Amino acid sequence: MNNHNHNNHFNHYSNHSKSKPEEKARRKRRNNSRNGAPPSSFDWTIIPQAAYDDDALINKKLPKELLLRIFSFLDVVSLCRCAQVSKYWNMLALDGSNWQRIDLFDFQTDVEGPVVEYMSQRCGGFLKDLSLRGCQSITDAALQTFAQQCRNIECLILNKCMDVTDLTCDSLSKYSSKLRKLDLASCPKITDLSLKYLSNTSQGRGCQQLSYLDISWCRNVTNEGVIALAEGCPQINTFFCRGCTQIGNEGIEKLALCAENLMKLNIQHCSSITDEAIATIGLKCPGLTLLCASMCVHLTDASLVALGQGCPELRTLEVSGCNLLTDSGFQALTRSCHNLEKMDLEDCIQITDATLGHIAMYCHEMSALSLSHCELITDEGIRQIGSSPCAMEHLQILELDNCPLITDAALEHLMGCQSLQRIEIYDCQLITRAGIRRLRCRLPDILVHAYFAPVSPPTSVGGGRQRYCKCCVIL
Repeated sequence: MNNHNHNNHFNHYSNHSKSKPEEKARRKRRNNSRNGAPPSSFDWTIIPQAAYDDDALINKKLPKELLLRIFSFLDVVSLCRCAQVSKYWNMLALDGSNWQRIDLFDFQTDVEGPVVEYMSQRCGGFLKDLSLRGCQSITDAALQTFAQQCRNIECLILNKCMDVTDLTCDSLSKYSSKLRKLDLASCPKITDLSLKYLSNTSQGRGCQQLSYLDISWCRNVTNEGVIALAEGCPQINTFFCRGCTQIGNEGIEKLALCAENLMKLNIQHCSSITDEAIATIGLKCPGLTLLCASMCVHLTDASLVALGQGCPELRTLEVSGCNLLTDSGFQALTRSCHNLEKMDLEDCIQITDATLGHIAMYCHEMSALSLSHCELITDEGIRQIGSSPCAMEHLQILELDNCPLITDAALEHLMGCQSLQRIEIYDCQLITRAGIRRLRCRLPDILVHAYFAPVSPPTSVGGGRQRYCKCCVIL
């Protein structure tokens, strides 16, 4: 389809009489649609003229309820195509009941405020799940209309909507009492005021059912906002605040105290957080299943001990860059957290083969393990992993890049890992191509990510040029 048509998804929905050029363009669009070409982009504002007879056999044979049921399984593009078939199908395809879940990520460059406003008016209370991820032209005004019209919204994704401000959260607090999931990641204008609006329960406002909130990289949010959220939204079970460097112990401890059902927490790059916050989490959040504390550089073994004592359901632990952690802490953790499935220990430079021995002994569900830049790991540690129950049945991903002591022997120890899908061995200079070939013979479907520096040619081979210049030879 021509590029100039790509920006008007519903633009060809017009009841007005058409000139000959317009009629020709309409026929071309219809033919493209028949041939499987995607319809053009979004414009909710115009209603289409009938393209086919409303008395078609399918309309006589199938009742309206069944057609609506069929349409309910279609995606946005397919519904738009159906809306061009006839007046009757237009009415059915654009029925609000078919638009309960909308993801406009694929149209992010085209979607602007009027699109969201008209869509909100059309869908009304039917809309429950809306993703505007990457739609950078969306503003507070459009989202205010959305909040007023779509009061049954449960999931709203505004990731990378750069112009969204605290006013949007004010609107949500007024009209979206059923909101459960809100993603504001990478919305740089969001501040503590947004969290205060969401948690304000006075006069029937607030989002008390909110259970999922992502404010990653909203750098203006501080402990004050997190404290307000914890007090007003106690049902929070998932909280992501990656890169929010102003959030520290005070905010996370309050969250742990108020949201005792907390299951997933991401505090990556919150560099001021210390063992005190993790100790409170271990004490108050027994159902925690995921913790990402990568680059929280002040954490020590005391944090791992607290998690081991209080969070037996932990399944994912990411502590990349926490270089104060040692074998002693991981021993305490693994003895209690037997359900661990994924661990990112990149740059935990103090751990040795002893940590791998603890993982092999206690963590039989391990499926992904990153040991990148753990320079004390040797073939013996990999042998323990390779002979463990987790390796035989579950291990799928193993990252060993920049582990200088790993050799081909480590690959030999992994040949019994029938579930292994990917291994990374960048800059493991003692591993050879022959070792990789032997591993692939045993595990033909495995992806091996490796890099071998080009071999420098010898300085003098056979009849090549002399090693020294003539002057040096003479001397």
